[in-house]
Formats: sequence, C-alpha cells, structure tokens
Amino acid sequence: MRPLTLALAGLLIAQGAAHGAAQAASLADPKATAVAPEKPTRELPSPYTPGYAGGATPPATGQPPDFAYGAYQRGQYVTAFREATKRIEADPKDASAMTLLGELYNQGLGVAQNPVKAADWYKLAAKQNDPAAMSSLGLMALDGRGVPRDPKAGRRWLEQAAALGSPTASYNLGLILIATGAPADEAEAAKQFRKAAEAELGPAQHDLGVLYLQGRGVQKDPTQAAQWFRRAADNGDLAGEVEYAILLFNGTGVTKDERAAARYFLHAAKRGNAIAQNRVARLFASGRGVGKNLVEAAAWNLAAAGQGLSDAWLDQAVSGLSPDEKARAERLGNERIEQQ
Repeated sequence: MRPLTLALAGLLIAQGAAHGAAQAASLADPKATAVAPEKPTRELPSPYTPGYAGGATPPATGQPPDFAYGAYQRGQYVTAFREATKRIEADPKDASAMTLLGELYNQGLGVAQNPVKAADWYKLAAKQNDPAAMSSLGLMALDGRGVPRDPKAGRRWLEQAAALGSPTASYNLGLILIATGAPADEAEAAKQFRKAAEAELGPAQHDLGVLYLQGRGVQKDPTQAAQWFRRAADNGDLAGEVEYAILLFNGTGVTKDERAAARYFLHAAKRGNAIAQNRVARLFASGRGVGKNLVEAAAWNLAAAGQGLSDAWLDQAVSGLSPDEKARAERLGNERIEQQ
C-alpha cells in the first residue's frame, strides 16, 4: 500500500469498503447511540484451532496423551497427520483422530488441501457421534464444499452437533435462525448463541450482546448487552471490544467511563479495527478520555482512511497542523497502516 498523506485521507472512501463506510456513518459522533455494525462472515475456530477456548481439548478418553493434537497445537502438522494416522490404525473407531485428519485436509495443513477427503474423514468421525466432525460437515454442506450443497442437511448436522454440545455448531445454527427474522427463530437463535457464549466463544458473546441491545429474541437489556460485549472483548473479539467501548463511552448498560472507553478503543485500533481507529482519532482531537493530541488524531485518522474509512470532520479538525506536525502524523499513520 502506498504511503498516505493528510491530503489524501479524505479521498479514500470511494476506494475503500462500503461496509466500513456504513459503519462509520452510524458512529459519526463519539456520543452516538451504540449500533451493532453489520459484521462480515467470520472464519470460526474449530476444536483443533490453537487457543480455542470453546472446547480446546478433545474429550477425555482415558487414553495416553494426545500426541497428534499436541503436534497440531505446535504447528507440527506433518507430525500431527502421522500420529493421527497411527492412532486410527490402532483403533479404527478413534473419532477425534479422524476429525483431526479431516481438519488437516480441510485447511491444507501438512497435506495438500482436499475438501473431499476432509468430508470423508468427518463423516467417519460423525458416525462415532463426534460433534466437532458433525459441525464441520454441517458447514461444508451449507457451502457445498467437499460435499454437494444441501442447506437442509447442513442444518441437520449442525442441530445434531449442537445437541451434543458443540459451541461452534450452536453458534452457526444461531446464525441460520436469526437470518429468518421470525420471532420464534430469533428466540431459538438467542438460546443457541447463549450455549456458545457460555463456552466462551467470542463471536457468540458479541452476537448475544447485540440481541440484548436490540431486544431480538430476548428482552431488551443494555446491562446484559454490556456484560456479553465485555466477555467477548476479553476473549479477543474485535466487534465485541468496539461495542463495549461504545457502551462505556455513552454509559449505556454500564457506568459511563470515557477513559476506560478510550483504552478499549485504542486497543482495538492497534489491532487494526478501522472503526476504533476513527473513534480514537476523534477522542484525541476532542480530548475526551485521553489528552488532546492533534498529531495522534491525524495519525489515527490516516490509519482509518487507509482502510477506506474517511472522516471530513477529522480532516478539518487536524487541518491546522504545522508542516512538522503533519510529517510526524503521516509517519505514524503509515507505520500503523503497514502493521495492519
């Protein structure tokens, strides 16, 4: 990406994502009512994803330590493949080893990516009632990846996996239900999101917070929304972090605390969230929650503009910088863009 200058910052919206522009419009003022931005589909973690809190270890089997899974967690995928294969040779009904092979083929880790082989391994594991395999099969059937596209079959797999306790299945089932807009489906979606949220799945915690904020499927309750956004933020969910910062700034469902809100916005901004970068820039420009600093405001404005989120108010607010200050802001802004 070419370096940005302050003069270019306000021109990039036409080149940026419309999604980001729509989000910026709803949050044009730090005092604005919190509105949950529409979020793009996210790649969800699987039970074999390193650091996944919603089922980070395979179910206890009474067997020796899971060397295959341990190798996967360390990024030693060839070893993970070899160890999982050895386990299946020793026990043709080792469901967690089958699921791990499916995951390796699905992601192309240690082996050539092959969705068809991935689905075959998931099917074998699903016959052993492995919920992680059922969840993955459901997603593949919904997408038509590795298996023929079949939304009904995909939903059935997710329902079975959710009933067996898969947090990711519950979350994805909730997404399917909430999309219908039917009140009964929204209520069931809230139940599914709660299952996944209680397993500490950050995206589910964020989405449950949105339902409480909007009163969809549950009684409207900003306090509950704030609590779930906070938990989502604690689990590293960027959308939850930004939403919690908005509620903190406004004092919605939680005690108003502009300084704490600024800390959350700044943390999300450093992780590359364009909305947070825009919020931080406005806070530095106005001295709300942080000390007023127009150089920092301009730098964060540039970082947000680098992702297509421009702000005419900020452009005007920092227009009086000296040449030296502009140069510093451009250097800082471009450093942040390179880190995104």
